Amino acid sequence: VQLQASGGGLVQPGGSLTLSCTASGGTISIYTMSWFRQAPGKEREFVIGITGTGATRYVSDFVKARLFVSRDISKNQVYLQMINLKPEDTAVYYCAATGRAGNWVPIRDEEYDYWGQGTQVTVSS
Repeated sequence: VQLQASGGGLVQPGGSLTLSCTASGGTISIYTMSWFRQAPGKEREFVIGITGTGATRYVSDFVKARLFVSRDISKNQVYLQMINLKPEDTAVYYCAATGRAGNWVPIRDEEYDYWGQGTQVTVSS
């Protein structure tokens, strides 16, 4: 499956942005789809994911009540809705997919087989 992330850009602190991940060559309903991000000088980190059955998972506090994952199976797209953005959310955001996880969302990037090219999100005034 091929993934293409889009929707990044420059946004002011407190603003909102929704990223899209478009899949081709496979239906997202059979994959666990996740978002990762990599800030400058830091390692890539897991953000949030959604299984083929629609279960979601996040593990970090920075996600809570600000970042949300959803999907549109008919469009074969997964979304990352981000609200109340902060400068520390500045990063390249990647979407990833795995068909090996069953109804689970892995958080280690080595457990994902397919990656999009990344989209830059910059939060700055």
